[in-house]
Amino acid sequence: IFFSSLSENIVRIDNFLFSDDCLRTVEAFIGLGIEINCSGRFVTVTGRGLKGLTKPSGNIYAGNSGTTARLMLGLLSAQNFRAVISGDDSLSERPMRRVTEPLKEMGADFKGRDGANLLPIEVKGSNLRPVDYRLVVASAQVKSAVLIAGMYADGITTVRQDYKTRDHTERMLKAFGAPVSITDSGVSISKTDYLNVVNFAVPGDISSAAFLIALCLLSHKAKITVHNVGINPTRIGFINVLKRMGAEIDLNIVLKESDSAIGEPSADITVVSSKLKGTTIRKAEIPILIDELPILFLIFALAEGTSYIEHVSELKVKETDRVNSVLGNLRRMGADVEIIGEDVKITGVEKLKAGELLSFSDHRTAMVNVIAAVFAQGSSCIDDTECINISYPGFLTELKSILSDQVEFR
Repeated sequence: IFFSSLSENIVRIDNFLFSDDCLRTVEAFIGLGIEINCSGRFVTVTGRGLKGLTKPSGNIYAGNSGTTARLMLGLLSAQNFRAVISGDDSLSERPMRRVTEPLKEMGADFKGRDGANLLPIEVKGSNLRPVDYRLVVASAQVKSAVLIAGMYADGITTVRQDYKTRDHTERMLKAFGAPVSITDSGVSISKTDYLNVVNFAVPGDISSAAFLIALCLLSHKAKITVHNVGINPTRIGFINVLKRMGAEIDLNIVLKESDSAIGEPSADITVVSSKLKGTTIRKAEIPILIDELPILFLIFALAEGTSYIEHVSELKVKETDRVNSVLGNLRRMGADVEIIGEDVKITGVEKLKAGELLSFSDHRTAMVNVIAAVFAQGSSCIDDTECINISYPGFLTELKSILSDQVEFR
């Protein structure tokens, strides 16, 4: 949606995810003067070019979407008008200074709570200067915000990283003709005059597929194929961890990177129930599986042996503190979990017991609760599943279809 809006083409996006988070981005660009039409699984965007956005009549509301808010901070930094970005209660407590600080170095001006660390934040755009910035937090959102701003800066903007982070943004920028240079240690972008965005299809999200994969792996004599899932190398850390644990997983390539209009490979992922053993996740792996860690916690809780996860602190500043929300629920269900500073230790148990499970209005915590409840002895009660619509609106319907009459949902 971001890059289609900034192109000068009419772009049709296939397989669009109509989740709450994605719809907040659609609404934000409509508010900025972009014509966007939704029909079936398609979204059509009439781009107005890099300088075609108009001042919104009210706040840009990002809802629960950190990606919308943080990338929008980068984009609005280069516009010739003031705008305010706001969010729901959860997003309004998530840290934004990690984004606003490098953007301030580029010349942008922000006003907001806690020194423009918390939403709502007013953005005053300006003529930006390039920056050579090293990520303090290994975050693809921060990197993307700076690269988007860098399209408007005179000169070369560089983002350096000590650990590999998800690279969807730079892949798309390269595919759409932006002057991008990508190395193992960072990404550089020069001032961009034009984005040539063509029609494209979005592959399925591995962070959503992860819950169905976990369901199958933990079941008895089960097999499932999840079709057309994105297997970007910076997103398959989850698959790599499972294979280390002994999971039987096969990837059948659907689309090669070179054949994708957005540089994103995809595959059908076939999973067979497997006996899993504990493993260790090192600090360097965390950025490429941060969204899959909650369901991995459950998998570790039912695997043989002990698993260690290093440096999970970034998981504490998501939609909720996912370390304590997920592990707290698992403890209630009899899991053997321990938080040791910034690390987590989980020793597998044979079975979980049913419990009263809290979602904390967090979609991933809620989905972990649902999968955990499937494997628990007895009936579990989950206080909130509406929040699942933030990222995976069809989750419960698909789960009921897969499980048929094996599990009762009330």
